[in-house]
Amino acid sequence: MKQEIFTRQNLSRFCMIGVTAVIITVTGILFRQSVLHILPLYVSLIVGMLQSRANRYAYLLGGLNSILYMLVYLYLGLFASAAYCLLFSFPMQIATFIKWGHNRRGHSTVFRRMSGKLRILISAGFLAAFVILYFVLKATGASHQLLDNLSSLLGTLTAVLTMLAFIEYTWIMLPSGLISIALNIATMTTHPEQITYLVYSIYSFICIVQQFFRVRKLYAEQNILN
Repeated sequence: MKQEIFTRQNLSRFCMIGVTAVIITVTGILFRQSVLHILPLYVSLIVGMLQSRANRYAYLLGGLNSILYMLVYLYLGLFASAAYCLLFSFPMQIATFIKWGHNRRGHSTVFRRMSGKLRILISAGFLAAFVILYFVLKATGASHQLLDNLSSLLGTLTAVLTMLAFIEYTWIMLPSGLISIALNIATMTTHPEQITYLVYSIYSFICIVQQFFRVRKLYAEQNILN
């Protein structure tokens, strides 16, 4: 067990977590961001590392951490993101942890691909939801309506596909990670202290890329075994 923990790859991951945590702390102090806003980021550093390994425990920890994020998004006026955290991210991540546990393979799960018909149906549903939510956010006067809309909907779609163990979720997480970076940059115009979230979103994108290759490797190995 000790040898598994202290591998070269794991040590590099721990170093990346440590460096990111230091940068978040320093920028948080310099821009006087409240502890409440920074706290979920520290938890997310661990979640990101676990997700990069397609580890089901990432969703147990991430689900609990969604409550903290909800409070932060309410303060920033990102109502769609706040609602997403409380009403969707929290229960969905807990459900993902449970479902992956029922069909587990090691610390992960057994992955599968979507059919072509299902991909078309999901794409059409996503477009319709985007149009509806955009006008809802516009009516409420929410901040950064386009980016907030895309971030929330892509996050929702990713969460559903992740719970169902469709490997396509790793493709969707790539643009979702980039939009998260853009949203944090946009938010910094009125909330400069949001730089801590920008730092985390860059770290998160690195984890997303690692996850992309990890899930495909696991999927290939599972097909060979089956």
